[in-house]
Amino acid sequence: MDITTFFQQCINGLSLGSMYALIAIGYTMVYGCLRLINFAHADIMMVGAFLSFFGMHSFGLPFFVSAIFAILLCGVLGVLVDKIAYVPLRNAPRISMLITAIGVSFFLENLFNILFGSTPRFFDAPQFFSQSIDFFGLNLTVITLVVPIVALILLVIVLGILYRTKQGMAIRASAFDISAIALMGINANSIIALVFAIGSTLAGIGGIFYAISYPTIDPLMGVLIGLKAFAAAVLGGIGSVGGAMIGGFILGFSEVMAVALFPELGGYKDAFAFLFLILVLLFRPIGIMGDWRLEKSRF
Repeated sequence: MDITTFFQQCINGLSLGSMYALIAIGYTMVYGCLRLINFAHADIMMVGAFLSFFGMHSFGLPFFVSAIFAILLCGVLGVLVDKIAYVPLRNAPRISMLITAIGVSFFLENLFNILFGSTPRFFDAPQFFSQSIDFFGLNLTVITLVVPIVALILLVIVLGILYRTKQGMAIRASAFDISAIALMGINANSIIALVFAIGSTLAGIGGIFYAISYPTIDPLMGVLIGLKAFAAAVLGGIGSVGGAMIGGFILGFSEVMAVALFPELGGYKDAFAFLFLILVLLFRPIGIMGDWRLEKSRF
């Protein structure tokens, strides 16, 4: 592998890792507040891709208008999932919420399977995203460069919300003791709804980016991607937004580079990501930016 190909694969891995990171942030924020692995989160990513697709084809909306509406509706869907499925179980054992999360995931997958069919659909994004550009001698597509830039901007925005606003302070407080924030006059359900809205919005953006980069969508597209995003959150240290971003970058980079270095093993590319996760957790079980106080979680 020459140096040009190496750097080109690095950027490809960064782009893929950015998509994982956008979804992983939602996992890690919900876990930080509720100690809940929201398995329905990856399916919200699928919903974002489908809503954007049908906004263009069924209503004739321009791509960017359709994408914005899809992203906003994903945020609303995240709040509705919390209100309908999780709020009634706030005081229930955590296993009940976990089973409910799996049920919501299956519900969304089967709902879209019934409504739109299981046949994969081609996501025809504007040709602008697939145009090749020369970037310091590297031949890259526009979407490969756009995804990491947007992901980093969104990370800065999320961190700004968490550390520069009163709502962010309440979110971080809920990560340490959600029962105590009510004593401070904070509506815990509203704060958690905000967390679901932020995470689901990012998932919708990640889903649209993924559909542009790998232009085929189907109701089960979120299953494997969600597992990888969850692995990225664990790798970075679940409960840490920055850790989720780093974990996503590392996972995407390792997946792409493993295939580039060993092309004959390309059929096992999904296994490389989880193998790397296992190797890291063997030496640091709490993840790269995890907190040793396992009963606590931080952003």
